[in-house]
Amino acid sequence: MAGEPKRAHRFLDKLTEIHLRNLDRFLTAVAAHIDIILFGDDLGMQSGPQVSPAMYRQYFQPRERAMWQMVKQRAPHLKIMLHCCGGVRELLPGLIDAGLDAINPVQITCRGMESAGLKRDFGARLTFWGGGCDTRDVLIKGTPTQVGEHVRQQVRTWRPGGGFVFQQVHNILADVPPANIVAMYDAVLNA
Repeated sequence: MAGEPKRAHRFLDKLTEIHLRNLDRFLTAVAAHIDIILFGDDLGMQSGPQVSPAMYRQYFQPRERAMWQMVKQRAPHLKIMLHCCGGVRELLPGLIDAGLDAINPVQITCRGMESAGLKRDFGARLTFWGGGCDTRDVLIKGTPTQVGEHVRQQVRTWRPGGGFVFQQVHNILADVPPANIVAMYDAVLNA
């Protein structure tokens, strides 16, 4: 993208054309039967975005906007959710401007992804679908008591005013103690 921008734009234009054709077929078949449509585009790393906000606006935002506007025009009831890992705080204004309604998984251990700051700065415009329990450190290494307290704190942070769907940050892996999984769900139920 930095070295050959014209080539990158041509490639992304072709890819977007394919996505729009597929999206048209998908919406024709199922739009009346679903509430959320999930897109995926991992734009972040542990240390922050993989691309600058300017590069996001140049290369990705117009193409996401085209796809997301197609959804909103064809099925106004549908909400747009993006699976986007990593620290993407700096990209959130552009994503929201492109039409994003919800983000998942909300990787709270990445730079800039602290739940209180995200909720404060974007909670009125974005639903956070995830960020309920840190799967990297807390769920795998904590005690059930630590997991429970962590989850209750996350719910206290995310819950006010709505715009939060509880989910742990990422998949629950095989080496997570079962007692921690139970503690996580008990904490959600009793938060």
